[in-house]
Amino acid sequence: MNMSSRSPDRPLERVVHVPLGERAYDILIGPGLIGRAGGEITSRLRGRKAAIITDEHVAPLYLEALMDSLQTDGIEAVSLTLPAGEKTKSLEHLATVTDMVLSARIERNDAVIALGGGVIGDLAGFAAGIVRRGVRFVQIPTTLLAQVDSSVGGKTGVNTRHGKNLLGVFHQPDLVLADTAALDSLSVREFRAGYAEVAKYGLIDKPDFFVWLEKNWKHVFDGGAERIEAIAVSCQAKADVVVEDERENGRRALLNLGHTFGHALEAATDYDSSRLVHGEGVAIGMVLAHQFSARLNLASPDDAQRVAAHLKAVGLPTSMNDIPGELPPTERLLEAITQDKKVKSGKLTFILTRGIGQSFVADDVPSSEVLGFLEEKRPK
Repeated sequence: MNMSSRSPDRPLERVVHVPLGERAYDILIGPGLIGRAGGEITSRLRGRKAAIITDEHVAPLYLEALMDSLQTDGIEAVSLTLPAGEKTKSLEHLATVTDMVLSARIERNDAVIALGGGVIGDLAGFAAGIVRRGVRFVQIPTTLLAQVDSSVGGKTGVNTRHGKNLLGVFHQPDLVLADTAALDSLSVREFRAGYAEVAKYGLIDKPDFFVWLEKNWKHVFDGGAERIEAIAVSCQAKADVVVEDERENGRRALLNLGHTFGHALEAATDYDSSRLVHGEGVAIGMVLAHQFSARLNLASPDDAQRVAAHLKAVGLPTSMNDIPGELPPTERLLEAITQDKKVKSGKLTFILTRGIGQSFVADDVPSSEVLGFLEEKRPK
């Protein structure tokens, strides 16, 4: 797969191509893309109608600029603004979105546009995948987490009372516009949460990238060339895996490093963002995955300490002790893990590691080991 390229007209801008045959698409990374969205969309898609899905935090910041850009390039657009937060990823809101898209008479060549973070991207993508059995879909991610993870790869879905992302479809976007200037409006907490997913790519199989992040993370937070570089490397890493394993039958599962523990902790806090957001759960989960690997004598405890030290330096939580409030009993945490979608035939599947950048899929992990480990790590 080709490495990301630089735009000759805009030196800072990067382009990552995802070569999936007739479903291939580009990820554009750089400042000012929301204001140019109309031109980028019309150069790639035939339809001239769009339904924009956004939330109440993002709409006041970017919706008008996006609507103006679409109108300038001849795209008739309507918008729907939803409540912000993880609880919006529900069947109730999915019904609201699909009804709006159908009412707008969006046809298969027209587009559903997700303007927001991962929640909006997952929800709008699910709607785009099922309305008329699939309409065009454009991701305009406005958070770091969404730019480097959820907007790329075509996984969409909503949460249920049984767990996170248990209903959904694979529906690849037709274009991703990662406007890095939009990240300047994020709180430090939101940016840190997204950074956990950036670090994840180094921990999966790019140890040199993790070393680079250890040296350059402050510049990534400050913005500029290092931020764009980190996002481009992350998108390229995810795109490479998606092309190799689009529907998570093998290697793509590595992208779940830290997520099995993280999702269980999110469920344990009832998806209360005041206590824990997704990227924070992933940060704790990645540390737990390295610690659990050390407990199983797969990796050195020094690696777990190094991962925890870097994430802590960034300002991310690194243990269950860092989660405000009480957690449910250990058995409930294990139950949340067994409900996670990465369980196959009742066997626990984890992404474990043999060291920094040496992650692998471990099938049939004994639940007794997990229970003992969680009991050891939970707040006393």
